[in-house]
Amino acid sequence: MKYQIIVDSCSELASDYLKNENIGFAVVPLTINVGDKEYVDNDKLDCKIMLEDLKKAKKSSSACPAPQSFLELFDNAEHTFIVTITSKLSGCYNSAIVAKNSYDKKDNVHVIDSKAVSGTEILIVDKLVQLIKSNKDFQTISQEIDKFRDELNLFFILQKFDNLVNNGRMSRFAGLIASTLVIRPICVADNGEIKIAKKTIGIKNAISKMVQMIGEKAKDIENRTLIISHCFADEEVKQIKSEVENRYKFKEIRVVPTRGLCSYYALEKGIIVCF
Repeated sequence: MKYQIIVDSCSELASDYLKNENIGFAVVPLTINVGDKEYVDNDKLDCKIMLEDLKKAKKSSSACPAPQSFLELFDNAEHTFIVTITSKLSGCYNSAIVAKNSYDKKDNVHVIDSKAVSGTEILIVDKLVQLIKSNKDFQTISQEIDKFRDELNLFFILQKFDNLVNNGRMSRFAGLIASTLVIRPICVADNGEIKIAKKTIGIKNAISKMVQMIGEKAKDIENRTLIISHCFADEEVKQIKSEVENRYKFKEIRVVPTRGLCSYYALEKGIIVCF
């Protein structure tokens, strides 16, 4: 096979995502440790059970895959693209870089730091498929996908910030603001880091403000896909989707459930919007 795409499980993608394409595809799972249990973030993981166990656990953490998990896949194709969760929140990108540098054909491997999470990785994978199908060479695709990555945006609204703060992914000061009963902050991925963009009162106001911010940030909307990832937040997603459809004309709006890692950090009612 000439090309393959490897992602980590923070992408929310199932292992058969590109089953109808002539492109290799693999999902390398992260792991979540909850008490004395280890959850592998793969297609079989039941997030509802993991979150129930998390409520009872005194300690928990997440772990990125070892370099070998990437390295052992490289010989499956002539050229490999790897898409990872932002390097500012996880060691997954560094693990993929170590794997690349350990490979005897490292010039045939391109590692993409998504500088975000979840739907951002999906959008990068979809763009890679488009570029590969256009018959562009490996170096050109690598340059264009990095440029595309830099044009993406991510907003999110969480109702619980415990695991982001406890695992050092968000400052305690920001977490304190975010965890008040009334304030619902709208957060962004800013060059791979989590920052609070707006502070609003109540979840409905937060959603409406975020929808407004989407319009202020998005360019070339009619040619863009918007992805809404969520952790058991069906009602809130209905509001977001309805308001976005009423105000904008995205090419596509896609709703996907969060898998293990994003569910662990977003927790119940967490919502991530990428475009």
